[in-house]
Amino acid sequence: MFQIDKPLPAVTEEGAGYWEGCRQGELRVQRCAACHRLRWPPSILCPHCLAEGGEWVRLSGRGRIYSFIVVHRPQHPAFFDDAPYNVAIIELEEGIRLHSTIRDCPNDELSIGMPVEVVFDRVNDEVTLPRFRPRR
Repeated sequence: MFQIDKPLPAVTEEGAGYWEGCRQGELRVQRCAACHRLRWPPSILCPHCLAEGGEWVRLSGRGRIYSFIVVHRPQHPAFFDDAPYNVAIIELEEGIRLHSTIRDCPNDELSIGMPVEVVFDRVNDEVTLPRFRPRR
C-alpha cells in the first residue's frame, strides 16, 4: 500500500533548545538575557528589546485552549486518515501561545478556556511533538 509520510517541523539552530527539551519531556522557550521576557518563536534577537542572547527556560506545560478548529478536509494527503482532527492554540500560564493538537478528548467536547497540560509524542530520534490533553 502506498503511504505518504507526514511532514515534520524542521529542527533549526535557533529552535534546537526547544526540540531538545521536547525530547526530554520539557516544554522550553527562550528568555531574553537583557529584558528577561519570554520569547516565542525562538530567535537570535529579542523582539522586545532587540538584544542578543538568552537562555532556555522550562515552562509549566499548563494552559488553556485559546482557540481551536476541527479539520474535516485536510489539505495534505498524509492527514486524510486522521480527519476529523483538531488544531488548537494553547495559551500557556506563562503567556506564550503555541499551536498544537488536543488528544484524549473527543473533538465535540473541546471548548475555549478548557484547562490543558502538555504531553509528548516521540515521532523519531530527532522530533518529539508537544501535544495537549485536558488537565486532570
